Amino acid sequence: MMADRRIIDFRQDSEQHGVGEFRVRQARPADAQDWALLRQALWPAESADELTAEAKAFLADRGALLETVLLAEADDGTLLGFAELSLRPYAEDCRTSPVAFLEGWYVIPTARRRGVGRALVSAAEHWAREHGCHEFASDTELDNSTSAAAHRALGFEDAGAIRCFRKNL
Repeated sequence: MMADRRIIDFRQDSEQHGVGEFRVRQARPADAQDWALLRQALWPAESADELTAEAKAFLADRGALLETVLLAEADDGTLLGFAELSLRPYAEDCRTSPVAFLEGWYVIPTARRRGVGRALVSAAEHWAREHGCHEFASDTELDNSTSAAAHRALGFEDAGAIRCFRKNL
């Protein structure tokens, strides 16, 4: 796939920020354990075993929700962050369908504010356009002001806050 190749070849020189050169590429089966560790850092309340099982299922083409996973990788092979993407039929305040949705976005603390998160989102936007999307959406917890600021810095607009409810039947 040509679109996938362009994502894999996306490289960023962030030497001036102390990260060095890194690239954004699609996740591969060999990444399961390291990607799962990053997922655990983003979602610490979730079971590490469950997050690992989900990562392995996705990489074995058994993942139900995610369409692609992009990883930022340093020249030494260290994973610096990830972006998990899906295609949704709709998202809050979006007017077109499908909508590319940033299901998970994480950068390790030592690589933050060095262009890694921006590179992941840029590659995600490219992927979304290649899949016919005209809008890109995401969400974050209401009290996660750091994530909200990062989203706004990359051009996301606040689509409002909602409170969700559930009930056992």
